[in-house]
Amino acid sequence: MNHPDLDLLRPDLDVIFIGFNPSLYSAEVMHHYASKSNRFWRILYQAGITDRLYRPSEDWELLEKGFGFTNIVHRPTKAAAEITAEEYRTGKKELLNKLLFYQPKIACFVGKGVYLSYSGKKKADWGLQPDSIARGIMEFTAPSSSGLVRMKQDEIVGIYTELTKLLKEKQSLK
Repeated sequence: MNHPDLDLLRPDLDVIFIGFNPSLYSAEVMHHYASKSNRFWRILYQAGITDRLYRPSEDWELLEKGFGFTNIVHRPTKAAAEITAEEYRTGKKELLNKLLFYQPKIACFVGKGVYLSYSGKKKADWGLQPDSIARGIMEFTAPSSSGLVRMKQDEIVGIYTELTKLLKEKQSLK
C-alpha cells in the first residue's frame, strides 16, 4: 500500500526535524505531530525555537522560518513498535540521501530510537552528537514529543533549549 509522503523540505534549512513515522492521525490530516497527545509544538515554543505556539496545521509555515520535517519511515502506524526492521533499513538509506541532498545545518532526531536506527549506534546521549553520519550536518538527538514518553516536560524542553542555543550560534556566524 502506498503511503502519503508528509515531507516538508527545501534546501539549506536550519533544522530538519526527523520523527519515527507519522501517526495514523497525522497521516489522515497530513500534518506533522498532529495528535492531541503529542507535545511537539508546545516544546518548540517553550524551548524558544519558535516565536509562538504553532498548531500542527501550520507546519508548512515553519518551512519559511528554516524548519523542515521528515520521518525515518513513511508508513503511518498506531505505534512505532509496528515498524519493521526492513522499513528501518530502507528508511535509513533514504534519510541519509535526503540530508545530503537538502543540506540542513542541523538534523534533529525527535526520539533517541530514531537516531539509533539511523546511525546504527547502540547508544547515544541527548543533544549534539560527536560524529555526524551525514558529513557537514550537525546531528542532534532530542526526546520524542509523544505523550507516551514519561520524561517530565521541563526536562524535555531543557534538551530542546540546547538546540535553540546551537541555532543562535549558527545564526551569529552568518
